[in-house]
Amino acid sequence: MKIRIAISDTDRAACFAVRKAVFMGEQGVSEAEEWDGLDDACTHFLAASADGPAGCARLLPKGYIAKVQRVAVMPAYRGTGLGRQIMQAVLDHARHEGFTTVILDSQTHALGFYEALGFIAHGPEFDDAGIPHRSMRLALD
Repeated sequence: MKIRIAISDTDRAACFAVRKAVFMGEQGVSEAEEWDGLDDACTHFLAASADGPAGCARLLPKGYIAKVQRVAVMPAYRGTGLGRQIMQAVLDHARHEGFTTVILDSQTHALGFYEALGFIAHGPEFDDAGIPHRSMRLALD
């Protein structure tokens, strides 16, 4: 499995296909909520196999803070460690780019996944696109 920054239109389209399948198809997120107008400001990451796109994430810069968003893994690749590999690629990139902190809003069912990567939840649970979330933070070395 190769994880790369999605620079080409083809790679970005593959990321968008994963997001459409996972967030809109599986989780019922509306088109208006998924396509929030921030994609051009983000760095996109694509996990691709010989069979096609397997997962994705995006990183939105906010000064010295980077916000991880739209982390998704296709059903056939869940439970393989791919989500962790994608997050490691995102965090490595954030460190390389000089960000001091990474934040994200985790679906509550995924809190343990992000905690295992060192993220700490803070603040109350909130609704985002009809799905319960909590904010999380990780200070980078």
